[in-house]
Amino acid sequence: MRKKLSNGGFRIVMSMLGLCLVVGVVLRYSERVSSQKKDLGYVSQSMTWFGQPADKVAGVETSKPRANGDSGTLEKMIVASGSVTMDLDLTKLNGIKSRVRQASLRYEAEPNSFFTILVFNDELRGPLPSQMRLIAQNSANVPLLMNQQLVLESRPWGEDHDLVVRDEKSGFVFFNVEGHNYDFDAKSNVFGISGGRLVISKDYAEKLGRPSDAGTVAGKLSVNTTMHAVEITKVDNGDVTSDSLPAESSAGSVPGPDVIVGDLNGLSQPDTGTVGTQVGLSVGTDSCNLGTVDLDWFQTPSNNHPVIPQNFYKMSGGATSDQTIEQVGQSSVKHAFTALTENICSLGCNGVGGTHLGSGCSDPYVVSLNSGGSSHNLGSRAWINPFTGDYPRADSATPPNNHAGHTHTAVSHRMLVETSDLNTQTNGGASYFAEAQYITPHEYVWCAGHPGQCNMFNNVSYRRYSVTGTTGPYSFSPVAATVRMKPAITAWTGATLVDLKPDPANDGVGIVGYKVTNPSAGVWHYEYAIYNQNMDRSIQSLSIPVGSGVTITNVGFHAPPQQPGSANDGSVGGTGFSSSAWSSSQANGAITWSSETFAQNPNANAVRWGTLYNLRFDANRPPENKTATVGFFKTGAPLTITVQGPSSPAVLNLSVGGRVLGPDGFGVAGAKVTLNDQVGNVRIAITNAFGYYQFDNVSSGITYLVGATSKRYVYGTQSVPVNDNISNLDFTPAP
Repeated sequence: MRKKLSNGGFRIVMSMLGLCLVVGVVLRYSERVSSQKKDLGYVSQSMTWFGQPADKVAGVETSKPRANGDSGTLEKMIVASGSVTMDLDLTKLNGIKSRVRQASLRYEAEPNSFFTILVFNDELRGPLPSQMRLIAQNSANVPLLMNQQLVLESRPWGEDHDLVVRDEKSGFVFFNVEGHNYDFDAKSNVFGISGGRLVISKDYAEKLGRPSDAGTVAGKLSVNTTMHAVEITKVDNGDVTSDSLPAESSAGSVPGPDVIVGDLNGLSQPDTGTVGTQVGLSVGTDSCNLGTVDLDWFQTPSNNHPVIPQNFYKMSGGATSDQTIEQVGQSSVKHAFTALTENICSLGCNGVGGTHLGSGCSDPYVVSLNSGGSSHNLGSRAWINPFTGDYPRADSATPPNNHAGHTHTAVSHRMLVETSDLNTQTNGGASYFAEAQYITPHEYVWCAGHPGQCNMFNNVSYRRYSVTGTTGPYSFSPVAATVRMKPAITAWTGATLVDLKPDPANDGVGIVGYKVTNPSAGVWHYEYAIYNQNMDRSIQSLSIPVGSGVTITNVGFHAPPQQPGSANDGSVGGTGFSSSAWSSSQANGAITWSSETFAQNPNANAVRWGTLYNLRFDANRPPENKTATVGFFKTGAPLTITVQGPSSPAVLNLSVGGRVLGPDGFGVAGAKVTLNDQVGNVRIAITNAFGYYQFDNVSSGITYLVGATSKRYVYGTQSVPVNDNISNLDFTPAP
């Protein structure tokens, strides 16, 4: 059952019935427990179904239970996972017009946040006073909001607003939320907030220096979360008959099966040898099933078990060593076998193992397993559809882990990394990240039969490591905890990330990240990263509009090393995937990078699943929003997204003119008029015999300071935005 409540509706129910409902059940508790018990918890706010009349509250006799009360199940639920989006109007927040007028701030709802709702007989009764911590996923230049740890708080009854967005530490309220609706789907335990208006608070308006802006609507709020029960109360005819925690048989909380990488550990170079200029790295993984359904884990020859690829990234470049993030290594896949019943994610394993990873359970794979051991028995990625998890059975005509016909070296099938990317003498300041992913067919099959319970998009996690060594062997140490359910591209400092979802019902997702820096005067560096998480269609091109007059230099491309081709590796002809750099061209008002098409070469160097490619250039123009086009390799129409690219040169043929007048209204000859673009460029014009002046070839889209001076009179300065010709910008002397 799906239930919606407006914010006002829930509060009205609470205001009229709140006191009397406390008596109806809470005082029934007093018959069963010590009268000294003070903590009424959620019960004191959830008795809208079996209370006493309000006029009895003060003197009701607690020893007489009320007959004919309601019966059912009351659930207290908190956030298991989810997302929050704030779409903000930067013009209203900054108080001035800007080229970038809208910003969409995306947040992850911190897992197991104690933002609490009450559900009675599968119907939403509303939230309790509680809060949800927001983990930022991108950034924007929002005044005073940058680098704040925000929470979404449901406030106690009696406050002016029941929802606010505030700073976690100081309690400073940025936005009050108005006009929102609560939405709950009992089948999937999905709770949402829609239609919320973000209203500038009085304190925020004062901090902005614009007190009159208090109450201004500055954006919209939306919330989508999966909830799980933390307390279940049974009620029979108004009496509480039991109060318990959820059953352990389903220790996970996400509907359906949901395997994630709970931890990465033990990153190392298993064999100390170097092959050419490359070493082979591997990392251990601990999987966890967050789902309520035991996950299929049938080992080879079955094709119904997870496969585990590993990736390696380097963030470096620029003054702060974070100009770019590059994938510098990728492995083949480990085929999982025999699930264990550990509790690494502290979910409370239900004890199911072997051919299934039980709800809440964990299964560890140490480095020696994920490296393929001495036999290097990792399978090719080419056999796998990363969205459906499908791959051939091992006893079929095309087994996915067949090593016949090629010889292994010290680096075979592991994360192949160039020593030049690891040498600490030449990579000072660089940050390194190991990433792992679990691809499984069970999640897709479950999703197909249970719409809304599709858990194929959160199976990637990463962890930051430090590197020691110059020529190898190399050693590694973790410098941060594993970041669960996020790809390594999200660690790219200062970047803006744009989701790619070309057809989420039938294929996977990806990300295009970008970052623009200004390394020197008049030069802007544009860095793009294209990440394919689990799209089988793969990515073949990226095109970014570039206007005439923009000078492009230092065009670049980067891709991780490919695994060498071998017989039975799933590529066409067993030649492996190409390593050819993408071609680039500037034509038809755009710069475009592309690999060969599928028709030209089915083994072309497209951005296949689990990989990240980089494109970059320098330009002589600052950034502005552009509509870029992403082209796909196997199938699917191109997709347009918004990124930043070089702005077109401003129009130079506008004119600004007027007249400098004396107190008698006649023109003043020989007065000096200045045109200042406020970035250091000042132009001067002298009035003619009749007091007229004019500036030609003025750039548009800029606000200028225009002033006049003469020996006889004093004139002020005018701030003038120039978007068209101006012929009447006159000056009169101060009185």
